Amino acid sequence: MDLVLELLGPTMFLGALVLLALGYPVAFSLGAVSIIFGIIGIALDLFEPILLRALPSRIFNIMSNFTLLAIPYFIFLGSMLEKSGLAEDLLETMGILFGPLRGGLAIAVVVVGAMLAATTGVVAATVVAMGLISLPIMLRYNYNKELASGVICASGTLGQIIPPSIVLVVLGDQLGVSVGKLFIGSLIPGLIMTGAFVIYCAVLAQIRPSIAPALPLSERSLSGAALRNRVIKVMIPPLLLIFAVLGSIFFGIATATEAGAVGALGATILAALNRRLSWQTIRDVADSTMRVTTLVIFILIGSTAFALIFRALEGDKFVFDIMANLPGGVIGFMIVAMLIVFFLGFFIDFFEICFIVIPLFVPVAGALGIDLVWFGIILGANLQTSFLTPPFGFALFYLRGVAPPEITTGNIYRGAIPFILIQVVVLALVIAFPNLSLYLPSLIR
Repeated sequence: MDLVLELLGPTMFLGALVLLALGYPVAFSLGAVSIIFGIIGIALDLFEPILLRALPSRIFNIMSNFTLLAIPYFIFLGSMLEKSGLAEDLLETMGILFGPLRGGLAIAVVVVGAMLAATTGVVAATVVAMGLISLPIMLRYNYNKELASGVICASGTLGQIIPPSIVLVVLGDQLGVSVGKLFIGSLIPGLIMTGAFVIYCAVLAQIRPSIAPALPLSERSLSGAALRNRVIKVMIPPLLLIFAVLGSIFFGIATATEAGAVGALGATILAALNRRLSWQTIRDVADSTMRVTTLVIFILIGSTAFALIFRALEGDKFVFDIMANLPGGVIGFMIVAMLIVFFLGFFIDFFEICFIVIPLFVPVAGALGIDLVWFGIILGANLQTSFLTPPFGFALFYLRGVAPPEITTGNIYRGAIPFILIQVVVLALVIAFPNLSLYLPSLIR
């Protein structure tokens, strides 16, 4: 019987992964596996049926979790900027501003990607918006297809690491650490990542001018006072919104959830001031917000049921014993944990990874004395890399869905590779120098 108990936990985990690989909805896959193995556990008298009475209270705890309330706020914020056309204005303005430079359009895409990441935290919205707006313009001015595709996908994934990231909200909840500290701690790594992308585009354009030419003089429609006024009008409001969201957290004025509410209200006000707020826009934004939020909550409910049965079958003990006793101690654990998250990122979304895998790592990381804020930021950067990696990177799929016919899947895959290498280098720097992610959180009282 001990052998059966020892094997049921790993089998349950593998069963969930098989259902996910077959394409079944995540929440229902987790729920179904929980029911099946719950029945098996009761039938084999491995635990009492009364254990299941703990499930409703756990679900109600999810519903009353104040931290998770930040998710709909940030989704609403990002959706409002996208649906109202403010993101499109930002891209066009930055394209005009950087157009005279070789590689200027690519640099503009990186900068706007970082700004959208700092206001929305939603990868899909950023990649789709930039793919629809920037990609045709870059192709029109003879940009290399691989570079154009790669820079859009890479810039879109900045929403995984630059706060306010939905990934960091979920990680904060699962790791049991302050979301505000994760936000502030990821700021320097996010800026380093953005700077590395900009430097790569600028250097490549100088080495190979033909693949990233400057805009011709005939296309630089604005200059002087007109350009300055447009930059002020289009860029200052989003920058103020970023400061309102992140500054309120950094200075201890608001929690991440409260800052998300400020951001959602700020985005709505910006849309109204630009005469872009209509009932149709509000309906579209509300619909998008409800769909994603409902998805997250159902996954959480399914993962809660999964965790309850998995622990009853001592699956967590099985994972802890393996991970805590890996050769190399902390280094061995970090290598294995990062590889698992990286490869799972090819096949399943970050929500599933956060709700299924991360809870298994937390006890081990705590026992090994790993700083969970640092661990969370590294996980966020790792998930960003897996979002971009062929053949299953989600950012690549998002762009494939909106790219014009002349852009092939091969173009997108080849274009992503240099940016993946850059992300891996930055991830290695954050791991090697923990103060890059821990210095700013240490300033928060």
